[in-house]
Amino acid sequence: MRAPRFDLPRLGFGVGLRTPHFAHVLREQPPVDWFEIISENFMDSGGRPRYVLDQVAERYPVVMHGVSLSIGSTDPLDFEYLRKLKALADAVKARWVSDHVCWTGVAGRNAHDLLPVPLTEETLRHIVARVRTVQEYLERPLVLENPSSYVGFASSTMSEWEFVSRLATEADCGLLLDVNNVFVSAMNHDYDPAEYVRNVPHDRVVQFHIAGHTDCGTHRIDTHDGPVIDPVWELYKLAHQLTGGRPATLLEWDANIPSLPEVHAEVLKAKRHLAGKPVTAAHTTTPRPARDHAGAPNPIAHMVPEVV
Repeated sequence: MRAPRFDLPRLGFGVGLRTPHFAHVLREQPPVDWFEIISENFMDSGGRPRYVLDQVAERYPVVMHGVSLSIGSTDPLDFEYLRKLKALADAVKARWVSDHVCWTGVAGRNAHDLLPVPLTEETLRHIVARVRTVQEYLERPLVLENPSSYVGFASSTMSEWEFVSRLATEADCGLLLDVNNVFVSAMNHDYDPAEYVRNVPHDRVVQFHIAGHTDCGTHRIDTHDGPVIDPVWELYKLAHQLTGGRPATLLEWDANIPSLPEVHAEVLKAKRHLAGKPVTAAHTTTPRPARDHAGAPNPIAHMVPEVV
């Protein structure tokens, strides 16, 4: 395997910094390796949220994860957004900045969703050019995540793993391999998740995401509201082996959020799974899917940044 493209630190096992855990983090200074923040939650925030983040950034490595870059949109890049993103990254000494291979709006309107792109040569050229511009502006590599998806385009001419692989290589950016998203989308689009993991450029993978999801029988929804299930852990083990164990691992838990010690214990299961040891669940509450107003599981509920 080739050496990693980016000279980035091996951060270990982290969790997302979420509002319900602010007091615990400040009071206890828990032994978490690192924290990931939703970029948009802090770009325009002052007061207590920013105070908490500044305290965290003094004690822990911080990674920024965005949901509004809209790298796949046909709208022009929003340089005011990029200015705020860069300023925040500089202020908290972000180890890296990530977002998603998607579009989130058009004609200046934000859909607050991570919408899929057509997997075509034209789309690839469009996004590669935009990623290069963003990286030049930010003066740092951009790391892009494979989002979960529920519909595709009849016009697509390649698999998602071929698309993200070529994007990472041609734009010279990093990959955030969301293992749970691969598992969720594999059922929704009828492909082999292991084939996806085996065919991305492993030297480009900077970070993993793992999470719980909701299985609706005919499809899966990426709800981030419960423990990671065994098949996702097995897929994570494969990804970990193929990448040489270099990428950082982040547990996402964004609905029905338990205490920070419980969330931290869930991500630390990764060490036991990688060692092939039995794992005892740290959180036994039955996950409840996020719901829309009609009472159906809402596939976009986890995609909207929390308000802090």
